[in-house]
Amino acid sequence: MRAVTIKDVAQAAGVSKATASRVLSGHPATSPEARKAVGAAVEHLGFRPNAQARSLRKTRTQTIGLLLPDVRNPFFADLAHAVEQRARDFGYLTLFGNANESVEQQDRYIEVMLSQRVDGVIAAPQGDEENLANLLGSGVPVVFVDRVLDNTDVPSVSPDNVTGIQEAVRHLASQGHRRIGYIAGPQSSSTGRERLTAYREAIAGTGADDAEELIFFGDFQAASGAAGARTLLELADPPTALLAADSLMSIGAIAVCNQRGVAIGSGISFVGYDDIEAFTLLNPALTVIAHDVDAMGRIAVEMLTSVIAGGSPASRVLPSRLIVRGSTPEPSRGQHP
Repeated sequence: MRAVTIKDVAQAAGVSKATASRVLSGHPATSPEARKAVGAAVEHLGFRPNAQARSLRKTRTQTIGLLLPDVRNPFFADLAHAVEQRARDFGYLTLFGNANESVEQQDRYIEVMLSQRVDGVIAAPQGDEENLANLLGSGVPVVFVDRVLDNTDVPSVSPDNVTGIQEAVRHLASQGHRRIGYIAGPQSSSTGRERLTAYREAIAGTGADDAEELIFFGDFQAASGAAGARTLLELADPPTALLAADSLMSIGAIAVCNQRGVAIGSGISFVGYDDIEAFTLLNPALTVIAHDVDAMGRIAVEMLTSVIAGGSPASRVLPSRLIVRGSTPEPSRGQHP
């Protein structure tokens, strides 16, 4: 007779394999409903977990994994520094993994981190729950940072992806801009989806032009920001203002404006994402949507140590805000939309 597997338990309970594994490993980040369903399935099927594997998972290594989308992004570099410093306060060393916005590369780093038996993982996830199945099904404590996955019960700390975008659109509209181009992030990520929704809603609320041609879909990397700026600036009726959904795409778009002699602040208004130091050094300095990356990193570590200790921390959303600088001048001092 074939031995009952965790996949059988998951199917009988009507949950994913990852959720079933977290319940069976005693992971606190599971819902009462899932625990009840998995418990009933275990009893019905007569499933017996591998005791040896469970004992190995209880061995502490005093290391945590940090899985980030792209270490070239200054925001994620700052996040990595904040996580590493706070982890040291708790006696943990941090293993870094750069997914490079790729689920395949993410998979490889997950395998390495699990083979190194890290005590927990902080991840800005790529893809969906299926892409994270190995990690979520391992029983290793996990906290999501910056990005989240729908339909998972993993605790997370993420930015408010709505307020800053809406403030930016309203700010530009109040200066008379009606053609506000938007370089969006990938819709496979929670940040990409939420920021695009916020842009669409804000445009509708201000009465600015809501033409789909004003939206370019990028991938959170500089090359797509450059492609977005080229595409939008070549429209028959180009935008008088640009808004980019992350820092790398902002950098790419700024480079294209400079190459084409479109002066930021006078030739076009520009709002970037993330308050990185380089943006304050531009002339004029860049108006940005900012949130506290240091706080995000610290809180993610504190959440993970709580999960490791058996706690169930509540997810948190950190505020975002618009910081107005010289790249979006009042019309009387610069650009006249």
